[in-house]
Amino acid sequence: MNSALHIKGVTKRFGSFVANDNISLKLQQGEVLALLGENGAGKTTLMNIIFGHYVAEEGSVEVMGQTLQPGDPKAAIKAGIGMVHQHFTLAENLTVIENIMLGSESLWSLTTDKVAANNKVLKMSEDFGLQVSPDAKVSSLSVGEKQRVEILKALYGDAKVLILDEPTAVLTPQESERLFETLRLLVAKGLSIIFISHKLHEILAVSNRILVLRHGALVDEMQTCEADKDRLVSSMVGKDIAQPMAEKLPVGKEVFSLTNVCVKSAKASSRLERINLTARRSEILGITGVSGNGQSALANLLCGMLKPDSGEVHFNTDRISYFSPAGFIENQIGRVPEDRIREGVIGEMSLWENAMSEICRKISRFGFIDFKKAKQFTHDLIKDYDIRCDGIDQEARLLSGGNMQKLILARVLSQNPDLIIANQPIRGLDVGAIANVHDRLLEARRSGACVILITEDLDELLSISDRVAVMCHGELSPIYSAAQITKTELGSLMSGASIENNRSDPEEEICA
Repeated sequence: MNSALHIKGVTKRFGSFVANDNISLKLQQGEVLALLGENGAGKTTLMNIIFGHYVAEEGSVEVMGQTLQPGDPKAAIKAGIGMVHQHFTLAENLTVIENIMLGSESLWSLTTDKVAANNKVLKMSEDFGLQVSPDAKVSSLSVGEKQRVEILKALYGDAKVLILDEPTAVLTPQESERLFETLRLLVAKGLSIIFISHKLHEILAVSNRILVLRHGALVDEMQTCEADKDRLVSSMVGKDIAQPMAEKLPVGKEVFSLTNVCVKSAKASSRLERINLTARRSEILGITGVSGNGQSALANLLCGMLKPDSGEVHFNTDRISYFSPAGFIENQIGRVPEDRIREGVIGEMSLWENAMSEICRKISRFGFIDFKKAKQFTHDLIKDYDIRCDGIDQEARLLSGGNMQKLILARVLSQNPDLIIANQPIRGLDVGAIANVHDRLLEARRSGACVILITEDLDELLSISDRVAVMCHGELSPIYSAAQITKTELGSLMSGASIENNRSDPEEEICA
């Protein structure tokens, strides 16, 4: 079997931090090669070297037997490499079809065959189950819809080698399975795929071979048929991981409530219809739904970034009339945003500047920031949350996605908020980091905090939530006990169907 991609002795450093340490691998034609590792293990860095975004200090990359010019994405695309990035690389002011076509035609071309491109994208959308309007502005799309555009953009160029960096992070299980079915068809036609995911069941389902990175080095290789989850976890983190369990706790007093809350919007994904919700101390209230059904709007409302058009919002029994993120933070409401790049950090600022960005008043004297205190605070966060970085002065944009998420979570939980809005908190995290995040949220619950968990991961939803509800078309379902509802029933609610419920009212059951 011929090699589609051959990486030889690649080493990449960022200052003193070794991101890739003498890595060599081969990707065969018609093969799905899974790349597994903890956050910060060097997976995305290696893919960025292949695609030409980074230049390695040592080593080379060959595509179809030809050495690739380092640091030249155009050469990589021309050689047949397509990449779906972990973080979006879309032009927000352009439409979906314009983003997909961007760079696919010569600058000297006097005309653009938009009709043919539109038809091709519509067909791919149907084949992959990645529905999105070609004429929609990217700035108007939800996070899930933007991820679909990224996948379509990579496939539009008829790539020979397709790199998928966490491609299913915002897809439903049904959408993911449809994607896998299409990938299998493409592989049968000779396409070669590097598949990066932290979802072990996906890796075991879709790959032929698995490589494991740890601390920038290649530490294990196996055929997928010889692998299981325990071996993968052990290879990835070097030890067994205990999954956190939510113990029963007495429910505390009401901390937050929404009564007949409505948000009017021309965009369906930003609309909320008559939301009634009560959240209490010492509980995790889980909310799920298919991407684009109002979860983001609800999260923005709960964080003070969106004002309701009607209805009442109460926090600690006091009615809220003024909505602002700063005001909510001062009132001990912490947020872990859905989009860590646009809303969670400022990429060009250092880690310590990002760490103290929401608490600057607490570490200031007479209006001036106490830099010594701010930097020590960041040192402590990095140590406590195992944030892999090159020191507190590193720019946040250089962190891996998982380590960026750790920084945001550390900043929020370190302030011991009364209410925590955790929107997709484990998106893009490895199994060890997921266990750590869940441990932290459960510890906050034990300390009396209320956690509103918004997630599309049903395993996460049911594993740590006390009660659950589903968003569909801007409406919130009744609230159910997490112990008494199944994934099948949740799937029905996510599709807009009702479920038979002969159980006692969940609200009464919790209070009993």
